[in-house]
Amino acid sequence: MAFDGRLLAGVSVLAAAVEGGSFVRAADALGLSASGVSRAIARLEARLGVRLFDRTTRSLKLTDAGARFYREVGPLLEGIDDAAGTASGSAAVVRGRLRINVDPFFARLMLAPRLAELSRRYPELELELLTRDGIGDLVAEGIDLALRFGTPPGVSPVARLLLKTRILTVASPAYLKRHGTPKAPADLASHACIQFRDPLTGRPFPWEFHRKRKIINVDISGPFVMTDVGTMLEACVSGAGIAQVMEFGAMDYLYRGRLVELFPDWPDETFPLYVFHPSRHHVPAKVRAFIDFCSEMIK
Repeated sequence: MAFDGRLLAGVSVLAAAVEGGSFVRAADALGLSASGVSRAIARLEARLGVRLFDRTTRSLKLTDAGARFYREVGPLLEGIDDAAGTASGSAAVVRGRLRINVDPFFARLMLAPRLAELSRRYPELELELLTRDGIGDLVAEGIDLALRFGTPPGVSPVARLLLKTRILTVASPAYLKRHGTPKAPADLASHACIQFRDPLTGRPFPWEFHRKRKIINVDISGPFVMTDVGTMLEACVSGAGIAQVMEFGAMDYLYRGRLVELFPDWPDETFPLYVFHPSRHHVPAKVRAFIDFCSEMIK
């Protein structure tokens, strides 16, 4: 297929529609009418011979063919933008809108307190934070990057490990005073344990204890299953039961004596935080800048 300016224009309209989530927002971003955007997409679909969007009066979603096409051409558009920036001497300028799918706990605990600093550092950067439990389809949803805890799925976008945080087993002094302190992981069978549901499987995370190469699994039970880490921490502090939590989110509670670590002699279980983005090719300056900012933040 011969490449020409009309094809590039159609692809640009496609990108604006994906990033904006609607033809109306794409029209605003491009200075066109909504009908003009619709006609441009129709011409591109005719040129390619595939339907790119499933459209209703309320929603706009890429078809499978549209998602595959956008996944291929998106990095090329970013490369053109980067090349234009280099030619104009502004390749180092971080600007534009950045859509981020971020773990709710990380967003509240780590990111929100630093947003003012990020804005001062990059005043031309606009941030749209989507706090969700799952990573979803970054391309189809027009997401620039995602920050998620847990092991990457088998088929995933580009993943970069940002940190590994220890998993601690904790309880409040009030709970331990009422119910006694378990001396070994096996003692948890007689205690109320607060379980946390894995968003990927829909089942509570199993409780494991790691020491060097030794791993033991412990069957636990309790009256509560949580899907929000902050709620689980506060329930644990109130004496509702024993919980397993990420160290980086529990340190303040431990320092202030509101929680007690139970098994420091089983210190080796960790949980990873990854950043994901759709492609390793032609990564935009705004994406690189945000990843570097997060890396600085968690050191």
